[in-house]
Amino acid sequence: MPTDSAPLRVQLQTLGCRLNEAELEGWARQFRHRGCRIAGTGEPADLLVVNTCAVTAEAVRKSRKLLRRLRREHPGARLVVSGCAVSLDAIEPGHAEIDLVVENADKDRLVDIAAQALALPEPASPDPAADAAEALFARGRQRAFVKVQDGCRYQCSFCITTVARGAERSRPLGDILAEINAVAGDGPGSGVQEIILTGVQLGGYGRDLPQRQAPDLAGLIGAVLRETDVARIRLGSVEPWDLADAFWRLFEDPRLMPHLHLPLQSGADTVLKRMARRCRTEEFRRLVDAARSAIPDFNVSTDVIAGFPGETEAEWRQTMDFVAAVGFGQLHIFPYSPRTGTRAADLPEQVPEPVKRARARALHELGTALKAEFLGTHVGRTRPVLIEGENGDDAGAYAAGFTPNYLPVRLRDAPAGAVGRILQTQLLAPTRDKTALEARMEHHSAGRAQGPPQ
Repeated sequence: MPTDSAPLRVQLQTLGCRLNEAELEGWARQFRHRGCRIAGTGEPADLLVVNTCAVTAEAVRKSRKLLRRLRREHPGARLVVSGCAVSLDAIEPGHAEIDLVVENADKDRLVDIAAQALALPEPASPDPAADAAEALFARGRQRAFVKVQDGCRYQCSFCITTVARGAERSRPLGDILAEINAVAGDGPGSGVQEIILTGVQLGGYGRDLPQRQAPDLAGLIGAVLRETDVARIRLGSVEPWDLADAFWRLFEDPRLMPHLHLPLQSGADTVLKRMARRCRTEEFRRLVDAARSAIPDFNVSTDVIAGFPGETEAEWRQTMDFVAAVGFGQLHIFPYSPRTGTRAADLPEQVPEPVKRARARALHELGTALKAEFLGTHVGRTRPVLIEGENGDDAGAYAAGFTPNYLPVRLRDAPAGAVGRILQTQLLAPTRDKTALEARMEHHSAGRAQGPPQ
């Protein structure tokens, strides 16, 4: 532990979803407000805080491995663990000599709980610009995940997250707006150009609160557009049954980015029924068509599960055909993983692992082709790109960023200090690996552009 004059050094680690990222960033801000210093990976730490994941059996394995590694690297540090893996008892307090477990239901109070339970000292205030939380952990990311709700009322038969996260709980609107204004402001650790509103069931925002305390998702987005000046606003994953026709009018404001992740899970209605999904393929297709009709170049990405119990070859072909017909800009592919405590784990006709892997590979090949096709439709256009970091490949160094509709861009003539700026670029051609677009400067944007043109 630190001396009386030294700040407590806190290292934060997470696995899994964007919601876990949002929670970690919130904890970082709260620890800093207590005068703690956020330690980077590889730096000495007095307190370790880990947000675990349990969406698949592999995620649980990675969570356990991370805890063991951190304990080896920091034998004298206190270890606090939260997240879905501990809420599902997949990781017990004795594992890796855990000092404190904070259940998912209490994780918004994790910093206060840890301070009280572990009798953490009141350290001196450090220089906030000198720790790893500057620019949100200095991860080369110029966006912040902002948690707006937790939990889900639905019971998709494959989903363990619903069990781990519990009932829907929405954050008060005022708290959300205050957080966005804080991370997008000009203070230390601020200056973020883009925020992503995230939750387990984002479309359910506000349903658990009296109307006077919180609007619905559309009302929340409207309030963020009116009462903050962050340059870009994105949404996390939204279930397709939660969006009304009027929802698409929100994208008339150019600060709301024209990209949405709509989980499909299967392109066969018979499989969707076994999954207990509330949206069938015809409804899903109408929703995508409405988005693309209302917003030019709207990008839709999705999740697909390969090898759900009972999935026949015919049902699999229906999924492949439907995915190809919709033409998603990005596929997130998951071979089905049985999770104890879900209904799907007990369904008959579990698909053999080799078949699941083969179907996942076929989906990956289709997704690669669809992404390359979508990238190609944007060649020759001029788009504002938020520069998020610097990297390199066989062709040399480049600045990396994203267009408003979330196309990855490699800019090889970026000016010095481009990271964190929104630059107008001309999109030239897909990269050789067909995963991004090569681009060149159209002109230099000055400062922190607000509401760049689409």
